[in-house]
Formats: sequence, structure tokens, C-alpha cells
Amino acid sequence: MRERINIDGVSVSPDHFIGGKRVSSPETFETRCPFEWERKLADVSLGDAGIARQAVQAATDAFPAWAALSPKERAVYLHRLADLIEANRDALGLVECLDMAMLLESLQLRVISRAALNFRNYADLAIEYQERVWSSKGTKNRVIRMPAGPALIITPWNAPFMLSTWKCAPALAAGNTVILKPADWSPLSACLLGDLIAEADFPAGVFNIVQGGAELGNALTSDPDIKRISFTGSIPTARVIGRNAAENIVPFTAELGGKSALLVFEDADIDAAAKKAAGQYDDSGQVCMAGSRLIVQESVKARFLERFHAYTDQHVLGDSRKSETTVSAMIHPIHVERVLGFIDRARASGDEIVRGGKRWKEGANWVEPTLIVPKGNESEVVQNEVFGPVLTFQTFTDEAEGVALANSTVYGLSGIIYTGDAERAERVGRQVRGGTVWVNTFLVRDLTAPFGGIGVSGLGREGGHYALDFHSDLKTLQILEGSC
Repeated sequence: MRERINIDGVSVSPDHFIGGKRVSSPETFETRCPFEWERKLADVSLGDAGIARQAVQAATDAFPAWAALSPKERAVYLHRLADLIEANRDALGLVECLDMAMLLESLQLRVISRAALNFRNYADLAIEYQERVWSSKGTKNRVIRMPAGPALIITPWNAPFMLSTWKCAPALAAGNTVILKPADWSPLSACLLGDLIAEADFPAGVFNIVQGGAELGNALTSDPDIKRISFTGSIPTARVIGRNAAENIVPFTAELGGKSALLVFEDADIDAAAKKAAGQYDDSGQVCMAGSRLIVQESVKARFLERFHAYTDQHVLGDSRKSETTVSAMIHPIHVERVLGFIDRARASGDEIVRGGKRWKEGANWVEPTLIVPKGNESEVVQNEVFGPVLTFQTFTDEAEGVALANSTVYGLSGIIYTGDAERAERVGRQVRGGTVWVNTFLVRDLTAPFGGIGVSGLGREGGHYALDFHSDLKTLQILEGSC
């Protein structure tokens, strides 16, 4: 077991958490602070196929006893963990800020508390579940949820703690044991989660956490003892996981990002729409649901752009720990170069760079908030997810054209509509292709609602009872009436 690391006063173990104990690997990988890239935070244990098997075996061994508990009995552990997350909110937020660069104020005031709510919400939903009971053809019927088995949760590097808890909570509440694999660019808040699991006194092997890259991921997703896989990340990785899951006939959900439209009609509150559009630069655009395609009715183009630029000018790039910062650093130099590559190709192909378009400081992990007017809807920067502080701007003349542009990519995660017409809100809201569509707002989430994507944006739905159903095997029990 490796020595714990002190990160700005917070003690963090760099090891895996398997079977209720810390387990180290001979090899490590480093994680650095995105906004102080010269600062190495930790050398983290690098999992391999052997670590994968150890974690799956621990989850398999722990499954029968955990599955045998009632939802109320499992809820005791989940609520206890939620309490500990709240009690350690500042430490969790600080470590995630340093490791991923999300704004510290946002983490400590909202995001970490949402992670605690994830455990409370799913614990209570599992208790509240009402079995469907009905009579048919002389039989009495019931639909029963049965725990499925060890569940593998693979999460991305953006908002890692909140997304990890969002996925792990329903698996645990449904009676499954869990192996969590966080992204190797931001693993440290998950390392802290292992300490809280131990403090919450979870039975050994119920909740396991392993860190690593492709070797670890491939070994986990191809292990026949895994009974559910929930993944958020890239399309190429999802294809690999999907093939492994198919080999073992394992149910698999995937949330794969988007290229969402922010559609603004002339009858909208233009100031509110422009402010929300400028807000899409939050977290340097590293948000899967971001409305990165601004599609504005031609008649209000000038008014919208005037307000949009005014709001964008108010953004402050800098240290994510400082309250005045509004745009955080990007996660990694490799990702910065990827985003700059999109901008360079857009410029070379004739797209107009209206603002931004370059690195904020030499050698730093920020790209200036960028707005591009593409020469056509087929432009790469319109059709492919950039996942950075890059927005495109297009106009339309009538509703049909606006909807057509909104639906003109292979993605379908979400959409944002601004209009003052209630009938249009309902009509266009139904037409825009996306798993979630907001009207005159953004990122308002009800945890009981289904969440997922259409097209290449994903497979399956999570959230509320949809997630609990995914993590269960559903059984119909039929008893001949009057026979016993």
C-alpha cells in the first residue's frame, strides 16, 4: 500500500479500493493540475488485468449478501454515505477542483451536494417501488425487480464525482455490487470516495474503485462475471465496450456526448437567450449537454450578437479556486491541442472565426471563448463534437428551417429552445431531436426523469426508475388463482 498524499491539506490515497481495502499496483500514472500544469498532484496506482479480476471477484463474492438485503436495509448505507459526502464537501470540492479544474465555488456550493442527493434519491426510490399486480386469464401476476449482479461503472473526466455517484447510486440501491472505474485524467475525487465508503461501513466488496487505462477497462468490460455496464465517454470507446458487452450478452448503457442546438426565435427574450448562450463557455465548454450550436432567427441576429458579445466579454479566465474566475482551464494539454485542431481546420476551410480562436496564454490549458460562423452546415466544426469553448453561429428565416438545422447532426443528446410563444414551445420542443430538450432554461435536472441520448449520443436511459429497472432483472411471477 502506498503512502497517502497531502493535497492542499487533504489526505488522499493513490491506491485502488477493492474488497474494503486499499490495494496498490507496481506501476503508476500521474495526474496534474490543469490550471497549474507544472504541478503534479499524485502518482496513482495503474490497474491492469489482474486488478480487474481482483475487483470483479470481490464484487461477485459480496453480491449474494448485498442482494439479499431489503431496499430499506441498503438505504441505511446509502444515506450514511450521503451524510459523509456532505460532511466532506469542501475537501471533495477542493481535490476535484485541483484535479479537473471545475470551478471551486460551483463544486462546494452545488455539485458535491448533488452527489449526496444522488444516493439519497435512489435509496428512497428503491424503497418506494410498487410492484405491478394484476389478474389475467385466471392468474394473479406480479412484476418483481431482482438484483442483476456486479455492475461496472465507467465515468468521464468532466464532473467525475457527481457523475460517478449518479451512476453508482442506482446500481447499489437496486441490490447490485459495484466496480467504479473513473477516468485516468481526473481520478482523485473517486480515491476520496473510497475512504467514505469505508467510513460508511459498507460490507467488503460491495463498492470497489479501480484506476487505470485501456488494459484495465478492456479486462473489466470483457469479464463474464460483470452483469451490467454503464458508461459515459467517447463514441470510439463505447464501440469497444459494446463489442465486449455483446460477447457476454450484458446490458449496456452509453451516454456519448452531443452537439446540441441552442435555437432562438424572434419572439424570445433575446437578452436571456444571449446570456444563456454566453454561459455555454462554462467549464471551458467541457459539458456534454452544452448548446454549442447557436441557431438564431435572422430578424434578431444583430440584437442577439450584441448582447452575446457583451456577456462573453464579462468572462474571466483563470485559477479555478478564485471566485472571480468564470471559465476554467481545460483538462489536459492533449485535449487543448485537439480543440485547437478543430479551430485551425475551420479557419483553413473558410469558416469565419468571429472571436477567440487561439490559446489564451502560451503553454496554458485555456482556449479563448471562440465563436465561429461556418461557411456551411456541413462544416466539421458544426457536425462534430469539439468539447471545448467553441460555439458556432447560424441563422434561419422560419420555424421549419430552424428545426431542420437543429436536427441536422448525427447527435441527439439535448436541445435548448428560446421562445415566448407557448404553442411554439410545445410544437418545436416535440420536434427537436434530443433525449432532453429545455425551453427558456438549461441544465435544470429532475433526478426522476429519464436521461440519455438519441443517435450516436447514446444507448438506453438512466435516471429515476429507469436506472433502477436497468440495474435489475425483471421477473413476472404468475400464480393460478385459487390454487394455493
